[in-house]
Amino acid sequence: MMSTPHRSAPGAPPARPRIPGAPVLSRASFGGMGAARPLSVLDAGAARLVTSGRIAIALALREMKVKPGDTVLVPAYHSPSMIPPVLACGAEPRFYRIRPDTSVDLDDVAARLDPSVRVLMVTHYFGFPQALATLRAFCDAHGLLLLEDCAHGFFGEYQGAPFGAWGDYAIASSMKFFPIYEGGCLVSARHPLSGVKLRSPGAGFEAKVALTTLENSFAYGRLPLVAALLKLPLAGKDRLWRALKARRAPGSAAPALAPGSSDSSYDFDPRWLDKRSSLFSRLMLRLASSRRIGAARRRHYAALQAALAGLPGIRPLFPALPDGVYPWVFPLLADEPARLARLCAALGQAGVPYVRFGETLWPGVDASVCAVSADLSQRLVALPCHQALTARELDWMLGELRAASTL
Repeated sequence: MMSTPHRSAPGAPPARPRIPGAPVLSRASFGGMGAARPLSVLDAGAARLVTSGRIAIALALREMKVKPGDTVLVPAYHSPSMIPPVLACGAEPRFYRIRPDTSVDLDDVAARLDPSVRVLMVTHYFGFPQALATLRAFCDAHGLLLLEDCAHGFFGEYQGAPFGAWGDYAIASSMKFFPIYEGGCLVSARHPLSGVKLRSPGAGFEAKVALTTLENSFAYGRLPLVAALLKLPLAGKDRLWRALKARRAPGSAAPALAPGSSDSSYDFDPRWLDKRSSLFSRLMLRLASSRRIGAARRRHYAALQAALAGLPGIRPLFPALPDGVYPWVFPLLADEPARLARLCAALGQAGVPYVRFGETLWPGVDASVCAVSADLSQRLVALPCHQALTARELDWMLGELRAASTL
């Protein structure tokens, strides 16, 4: 699910280069047919393309017929956006422990079972797989439905099968991996999803997604020729929008043209449940090169891992990058919260985007529920490794990381 990239402090001098925290539209996501094509959740089974991963969670729970009085087991280390879909169907989220390597603590899961538990939700943190064969066997033995949260792993495989193929249902967040403004998917290898009917949110949504995707690209210096050609039309669009806002009654708000998930909000709006992803985003999923995206993410991850070697007080969360893993971001651990605070302050001041996944946990989830989750929330930061990073941006970011680690 979404986590907000941290940026430079207000009033800080502009950094150069300015680095996108997520993929933006550029040539980096297209072409490149040499590498092997990575498996994706869309290879796992029937799929429906929606506007976000949290909407896909809500649809999965609806398909599972989760109802008031039911319990959904959710990892204690999580994005807060994972919880409102559970509450929206009247179910209780019950949090289970993870181990320091982010694997599911099945002993703790077993201790939390009772007749109300219907679903076990598992997260492939940062794109690294859980022990899916073991989890599938556990769910089958206990009569549970397995929901794979592939928000961090649109691409990836486990024992030769794509992420999403092991669960009764799976969800993913395509906007973490593709240069798009919105996008998620619901997938099932076991059910046809024939009951999931979707429709377009309308022309305003379609236009906003396409224009915002382009504007995000232009803001980071990509597609300069296209930016020059569209400079006047986009300026006219901005003037028209300001005029329309000025005509609204004081205190009134325009209806949202896109879900809050597109702007890193944790909100859950059920009005988006029957809405499909935009035509623009669906087209990008068809045209973008999964080969190039996957190869670049692995290459950038390896460069970050090499740069960390020998740096004081920080280390990668995962000691190696296995085959079949295509990371969302590069997670690293500081040896203590104070060092993480210094590191993040320095990175933010320099203009390096970063993500603090799990920095905010659901109210009541603390060290008494899961000490590992509480610890990760205070010591983990993640840097971008997406395909849109240029060689210059990556080198500059590595230099800033080395400098920040000495503070």
